[in-house]
Amino acid sequence: MFFDEQINRRGTHCTQWDYIEDRFGKSDLLPFTISDTDFKVPPAVEHALKERMEHPIFGYTRWNHDDFKEAITNWYVHRFDTVIEKEWLGYSPSVIYSVKQLITLLSDQGDGVIIQTPAYDAFYKTIIGNKRRVVTNDLIYDKGKYHLDLEDLALQMAKKENKILLLCSPHNPTGRVWEKQELIAIIELAKAYDVFIISDEIHMDILRKGHKHTPLIDLVQERVAVVTSGSKTFNFPGLIFSYVLIPDEGLRQRFFDQLKGADGLSSTSIFGLVATIAAYKKEAQWVDELNHYIDENIAFVTSYLKEQHPEVIVTPSEATYLMWLDCGALPYSMDELQTRLVDEGKVAIMSGATYGPSGKQFLRLNVGCPRQKLEEGLRRLTKSLQKDFMYDVSSFSERSDDQIIQRMD
Repeated sequence: MFFDEQINRRGTHCTQWDYIEDRFGKSDLLPFTISDTDFKVPPAVEHALKERMEHPIFGYTRWNHDDFKEAITNWYVHRFDTVIEKEWLGYSPSVIYSVKQLITLLSDQGDGVIIQTPAYDAFYKTIIGNKRRVVTNDLIYDKGKYHLDLEDLALQMAKKENKILLLCSPHNPTGRVWEKQELIAIIELAKAYDVFIISDEIHMDILRKGHKHTPLIDLVQERVAVVTSGSKTFNFPGLIFSYVLIPDEGLRQRFFDQLKGADGLSSTSIFGLVATIAAYKKEAQWVDELNHYIDENIAFVTSYLKEQHPEVIVTPSEATYLMWLDCGALPYSMDELQTRLVDEGKVAIMSGATYGPSGKQFLRLNVGCPRQKLEEGLRRLTKSLQKDFMYDVSSFSERSDDQIIQRMD
């Protein structure tokens, strides 16, 4: 199977594998950390990139043309039953770059940006780094599932200095897919209090079976911008390409003026553009197969933890390839748990504290990887806990990292 293939990523300047020591203090760890996957890009993307490589000139490249725009608009129609106008589209090197630009265009220094926590750690950094204030609207965690706190959201939006809601849809790290009625409730509050919504929808394609993503722009076209990319879905964030949907012509022009004028980004990455067009035009079935594989990985982890570590509560996954594991019933602080994982198990799993105080009892486990790696990671998790919890780990034979990740011929 395509997604079972083991590919050695070491030696590629890969953040997840080559620089694990930067975050965890040791280099000999099996990583389940940063949110890219260990899957190679889809065949049509690989083919398109190789074909473009055969042309030996890599000059300045334009994104503003129908090849790009039709690939995006057709994807939205077929995946989400959503019609978007070509004029709304714009290029950006990354989703966080887009967030940064929109924050600075729509607010002043000292203004508040509301985020629903626990939240992607780059949100905090971008808001603070641009001299805005992080305003937290904690999600309600009840019986293992997350819900919006609309009452608190209304209170935060009512404060005139809070100009923006930075929405994550689907939500990272909890894996929630916001239902249509939840999004409508958010929109109604934003309209009532004149709050602009920036919706980060980079995880929009990676959905559990039975769940449907609703692009925010399908429900509202005023005081809203969507920032997203194919990079999470098709695993090419290193190609540096994302896009924005900005219906408001004036804001869109201001965004372009900043992109091209102030920041000198009039030309795009050739390979990011080529990969995005090929992926959206030709790899819908591949995405379906990817989602099925991740569904099975999540089911596998859930079953394993239920049998071997019932104290660890799995938050029901609705989207993303990131599992959110409640470790609050384990007899360790997160620092103690991380020490055990790193020193005993030789495994790197992200601490939920990275995503804010409300995540401090959680781990965020990246399951976007071949099953064999995941099996080894769970064996190492059990090894990390076995001094106090003597579970049967005989179902997983110990393997070295070199055996787990084999170099492709």
